[in-house]
Amino acid sequence: MLAPVKKPTLHAGGRAFAQISAFHPELTAFRRDLHAHPELGFEEVYTAGRVKQALELCGVDEIHTGIGRTGVVGLVHGKGKSKKMLGLRADMDALPMTEHNEFGWKSTAPGRMHGCGHDGHTTMLVGAARYLAETRNFDGTAVLIFQPGEEGHGGAQVMIQDGLFERFPVEAAYAMHNWPGMLPGMIGINPGPMMAAADRITISITGKGGHGAHAYMTVDPVLVAGHIITAVQSIVSRNVKPVDSAVISLCAMQAGDLQAMSVVPGEATLVGTVRTFNPVVQTMVERRLHELCSAVAQGFGATATVKYERIYPATINTAREAMFAADVAASIVGESQVKRDMEPSMGAEDFSFMLQAKPGAYLRLGQGDGTTSGTGQPGCFLHNSRYDFNDEVLPLGAALFAGLVEQSMPLAAKA
Repeated sequence: MLAPVKKPTLHAGGRAFAQISAFHPELTAFRRDLHAHPELGFEEVYTAGRVKQALELCGVDEIHTGIGRTGVVGLVHGKGKSKKMLGLRADMDALPMTEHNEFGWKSTAPGRMHGCGHDGHTTMLVGAARYLAETRNFDGTAVLIFQPGEEGHGGAQVMIQDGLFERFPVEAAYAMHNWPGMLPGMIGINPGPMMAAADRITISITGKGGHGAHAYMTVDPVLVAGHIITAVQSIVSRNVKPVDSAVISLCAMQAGDLQAMSVVPGEATLVGTVRTFNPVVQTMVERRLHELCSAVAQGFGATATVKYERIYPATINTAREAMFAADVAASIVGESQVKRDMEPSMGAEDFSFMLQAKPGAYLRLGQGDGTTSGTGQPGCFLHNSRYDFNDEVLPLGAALFAGLVEQSMPLAAKA
């Protein structure tokens, strides 16, 4: 049983919620169609086509396709003559994972699944597009950004490199992500970091292979890897200030052959991730990884090199825009339903590239039953094979998008 959405207080944004709720069934059908047809980063041909078709039916003024390869941008002009532009972003891509749900709209694509709710994000922005095109109660232009490739492909950066903000010079940009750990009707934000920077580390260890029965004649890279796995955990505990945050996780190891029980391999590889919020901490962790891994390996007569790749920067809200977004949220659901000091997540998000280019804010929209575990939606957390987006929050998310437009670019009061 899906958790109900708390009926919002009908302030400015609440009127949008009421109007959007009238076409809630259509949004649900659209979302479930996207869920059934998931596409990976930069392969969102079907998804982009459905978005374009929906925007045309909504009466959006301009539709631009192929931005950042498979990205779509729609423009809705308000009633006024202002040149101001506001950006709203939704991600479109799915994950390379197998879905284990059994409902009628489960993935029809083997090995692909909307396990993070991007189908819901896209649908909410389509819902906002329809409402804004029907009402146009704002002075400026809403720039609706449907972004490809968020899941590890840096689609936001690709759209920016493709001239997104030169063609559509928005003054600020906003995005939101569903959050199963919060109840429906709750909206979370804070005026600083929301998501961590995500870096990839690859540690290559070279030793000397040989016979497992004569290990004294080898330089065992598996042994070296074990000591490195333990040693790198000291970086956070003994180099990072307790008031800062960092995570180092070595998540995979490759060495030798499982069929060769008595062969000491010559090489081993560790792969993992580093998560930080502060660039100073990020740089220190990178330096210490190089120093520590090399020193540990040298102590065993081996060598180790670290390849450190900075994938996504931290997602950091600008204070003014975060406060504004929280006020908009409060106008829809009431102040008691807005968490203005949302705890940051060590997950990562490539909307961070847009926030490096423009002021803006990233919000979380509650959609779960208040837990982050379980085997059935909506209790499942993100990237779970039984996850599903909670369709009950579609009108609320669309109203929040619309409220950001209406309240940031209000029509001038009549004399």
